Amino acid sequence: MRKHIIIAVCGLVFAAAGSASLPAPTPEQQAAAALNAAKAAHANKVAAYQLCLTQGKVADQYIKEQKAKGKVYTPEATPPCVNPGPFVPPPAVAAAPAQPAAAAPKK
Repeated sequence: MRKHIIIAVCGLVFAAAGSASLPAPTPEQQAAAALNAAKAAHANKVAAYQLCLTQGKVADQYIKEQKAKGKVYTPEATPPCVNPGPFVPPPAVAAAPAQPAAAAPKK
C-alpha cells in the first residue's frame, strides 16, 4: 500500500514539474524556429517532387509493358512535376538582425 502512495506522489510531482510554463522564446529562438520550419517545408516540397518523378517512371514502365502485351492504355492527364529549386531562406528570417552577445561585466 505504501508503494502505491509513493508512486502516486512521485507521479504528481513529475506532472507538476512537467506542466510548468516555459519562458517566452527569444527573438533568436523565434528566428531559428522560423528557419527550421522553412527548411522542413522545402524538404517536403523536394520529397513530393522526387515522389512525382518516381511515380512518372513507374507509370511509363507500366505503359510500355502494356503496349508490349498489345493492350492500349491511356493514362489520365496529370500535372507536371514542379522542381522546387534550391532552398532560399525567407526574407524575414534572412534579414533578422543578430543580437550581439551581452557584454561581460568589467572588473
